[in-house]
Amino acid sequence: MNFTLYADETGFAALRGEWNDLLRRSRFDTIFLTWEWQTTWWRALGAPRGPLYILAAREEARLIGILPLYLTSDEAGRMLRVVGCFEVADYLDLIVEAGQEEAVYRAFLDWLIGPEAPAWDALDLCNQPTLSLAHRRLPELARARGWSAEVTQEDVCPVIALPGGSLPSSSSTSDADGWETYLATLDKKERHEIRRKLRRVEREAPDAALRIVRGHDGLTEAVTAFIALHRLSRRDKDAFMDEQMQSFFHALAATCAEHGWLQLSFLEVGGEPIASYFCFEYNNEVQVYNSGYDPQAYSQLSPGWVLLARLIQEAIAQGCVRFDFLQGDEDYKHRFGGVDEPVYRTLIRR
Repeated sequence: MNFTLYADETGFAALRGEWNDLLRRSRFDTIFLTWEWQTTWWRALGAPRGPLYILAAREEARLIGILPLYLTSDEAGRMLRVVGCFEVADYLDLIVEAGQEEAVYRAFLDWLIGPEAPAWDALDLCNQPTLSLAHRRLPELARARGWSAEVTQEDVCPVIALPGGSLPSSSSTSDADGWETYLATLDKKERHEIRRKLRRVEREAPDAALRIVRGHDGLTEAVTAFIALHRLSRRDKDAFMDEQMQSFFHALAATCAEHGWLQLSFLEVGGEPIASYFCFEYNNEVQVYNSGYDPQAYSQLSPGWVLLARLIQEAIAQGCVRFDFLQGDEDYKHRFGGVDEPVYRTLIRR
């Protein structure tokens, strides 16, 4: 095995044609590790934080690993982090072909003490999914070298396993059956509450409509509308959505629209958006990335709940197999049937 080090953005360009193919051969193919996501994050949010180090691992000519890292320095010392390890990525990992993890991890730890590696004090691998082997094997290998390694549960991602994956999306009867099958998995109280809210919006706002933006037509205006609703939702969301983050969301939406991964939805009454979800459609899943709503508009109709229910209906109709709420243990995710999947953080110090 040999490593090629790219110490700047040329690594993205050099690996572009192979990146996503390797990701599909890994144990956990997620939008947050695609070439498109990683480059968008780096250019919008990552570049000011520290130098970039992209390692490509090959067995002869075959690419079997990509380890995208960047270096930060603060009071905690010199920290190597995975590209994306800041606030807006819900799943991250070292990208390794399934079955090659042990060899790549060992070679990576060797590289970290070699002449090409930058000076570092700690390796921070955040947002690791349950399926990753990195939070299981890397700590063992690091401790065998005399380094310290700590694995903590960082958060959870509540996930709904949808019945729609086994139903033909072309049949409206099947769509209805899938929705009823899903509702039957919920607690009786929650099932009643969802039905009650859907009936109420039909009764009190008969012109309420679901609008989903997936392509480039009207995209800039749609993202601007989403950002406005996001900022109206809460003070912390308003503070989060500064100019830099707004630019990131516009860039991310354009990238996802280009590849068919965007689902930017609105619940509209009288043509005016009152609630919105910024979601991804990737790998036969819907992933709920962020949301916004106007607390002064039709709050009695619970627009966020209504929109979410309709998005689950849409996912079932499309034959999606999972509806992933991504990180956060908010109560509403569990009330809609989300089951927690742990997300881990591995911190290695030498």
